[in-house]
Amino acid sequence: MEELARAQPGFIGIDSARSPDGLGITVSYWESEEAIAAWKAHAEHVPVQRLGRERWYDWFHTRVARVERESSNS
Repeated sequence: MEELARAQPGFIGIDSARSPDGLGITVSYWESEEAIAAWKAHAEHVPVQRLGRERWYDWFHTRVARVERESSNS
């Protein structure tokens, strides 16, 4: 799905992390709410979302937030 997401209009980037006990977080960044909605409704993404709910995740949480600023010391 990451490769497919990267090919979508409005995709900016993605970060992922997983702890040793299996807790994971993935954050994807998009240019607009319209780009987010288009990705959520993408024909290849919809069945994978369903499969994730049925097989892979006991629970999940979705949060949509706006990044106003970013800085780095690198």
